[in-house]
Amino acid sequence: MQPQYEVADVLRHAAISDASFSLPDLQAGIHQQKTLRALAQCRTAALGGHVDSCSECGTVHISYNSCRNRHCPKCQGHKREEWIHKREADLLPCTYYHVVFTLPQELNPLALHQPRMVYDALFASVWSTVNQFGSREGLQLGMITVLHTWGQNLSLHPHLHCIVPGGGIDANGRWKHQLRSNKFLFPVKALSKVYRAKYVQQLRDKGIDDKVLIESLFAKQWVVYAKRPFGGPQQVIEYLGRYTHKVAISNHRIKHVDQSSVTLSYKDYRNGSTQKQMTLTNEEFVRRFAQHILPPRFVRIRHYGILSSTWKRGKLQALQTALQVQRKERPINTLLRKCPCCKTGILITIEVFGKRGPPQQYLLQKQQAPVA
Repeated sequence: MQPQYEVADVLRHAAISDASFSLPDLQAGIHQQKTLRALAQCRTAALGGHVDSCSECGTVHISYNSCRNRHCPKCQGHKREEWIHKREADLLPCTYYHVVFTLPQELNPLALHQPRMVYDALFASVWSTVNQFGSREGLQLGMITVLHTWGQNLSLHPHLHCIVPGGGIDANGRWKHQLRSNKFLFPVKALSKVYRAKYVQQLRDKGIDDKVLIESLFAKQWVVYAKRPFGGPQQVIEYLGRYTHKVAISNHRIKHVDQSSVTLSYKDYRNGSTQKQMTLTNEEFVRRFAQHILPPRFVRIRHYGILSSTWKRGKLQALQTALQVQRKERPINTLLRKCPCCKTGILITIEVFGKRGPPQQYLLQKQQAPVA
């Protein structure tokens, strides 16, 4: 079901395309404004479009182009399906664990002004921590990490979702199926202390020597949350489908938009995950959303250890063969080029057009706008 309101509606009401619009509290204003403008223009005449014809029923479909921006709620479905399809081939016969590493709010000002440094340090310190605990067991581990920077109310809340297989490679190159227990990966209190120390060291290595900041970081307990292990490989895939290509807010959470404000739903985790609604001015919504626009070319999904790209060049396949893992090949289930009219034909592009709109001859033919 298509949502009634979209993030793009809020951006248009906030006059993102207006030359006077600015984000003074954020350093990378130009990149963020370009991203916001792309989202506001997504699937509108501003980006041009194309005329498609169904290979089966012949219906003509006129549609506007997508922005294809990774922060756009409307442009992630196909990318998500392709990514999950590739990850299914990497599964190993073991328990998988889900661990979340968070950053304290004292680092939020630094994250706003130096996001690349703060988030790179997060990835590096988390993998160094997990790898150190694996080394104590005499194992080379692997890990998939996904960066999220938002809370339910669009506040800045950087945290790293980690999927760790409960097995690894020992010094002799042999697979060890189980670390300690199928109930937990490593003690979270021990993980928290090591992770905090490694992150602070990352800051120092990058030239951050603010004594007050460093002391405040050591003064509090850092949160590392270990969820219950996945029941099996299929649950891992379902989790990846929900988390990997998420953006700060989905269109379905936006309940109302007008000229001055936007109402959105959220879960209040401090009150038993109760569903609530909040209303923000359009400008405040844009300011909060813009906090989660990552720097250009920043990689937010990373793979480490036995799940890294190096291992995938033959080593992982050899390990799966030794463990008698059946690599299942299945077609990618996507409706990207399916005809929404007959549901069987493939859409074939027969003409493209610019901002002036589609050629008149196609407007007189039977047509149906494809489902976004």
